[in-house]
Amino acid sequence: MDYDQVCKSVLALDPKVRFAGICDETGETKYGGMRDGMTSLLSPQESQKSNLQAVGRWGLRSSLTSKTGKGIYAMTEYEKLKRITIPLEEDHLLVVTTEVDADHANIISNTLKLLKQ
Repeated sequence: MDYDQVCKSVLALDPKVRFAGICDETGETKYGGMRDGMTSLLSPQESQKSNLQAVGRWGLRSSLTSKTGKGIYAMTEYEKLKRITIPLEEDHLLVVTTEVDADHANIISNTLKLLKQ
């Protein structure tokens, strides 16, 4: 999977997508980034910490896979943004942030379709 292209394609899905990045198990963003002209609400260190927390939550979800099935995505809405996380192979996580008023259901659906290609 071409992770750089995945991030570019997710950013192109909707102008309300602020960020599309892929992080590894350490929380470090390895591919992708902010939409041009957008300013991150978090410092690079805070972003890595947030990603690391998301990776940890996916690890906890994975412990219940035998009962619930594999997790497809998770979405959290904050006062200033929405964050969508989608697990990928090789211990990577796709992290997408959007504006609060974004149509997250449409963005999630189109992102999942894109990942199946």
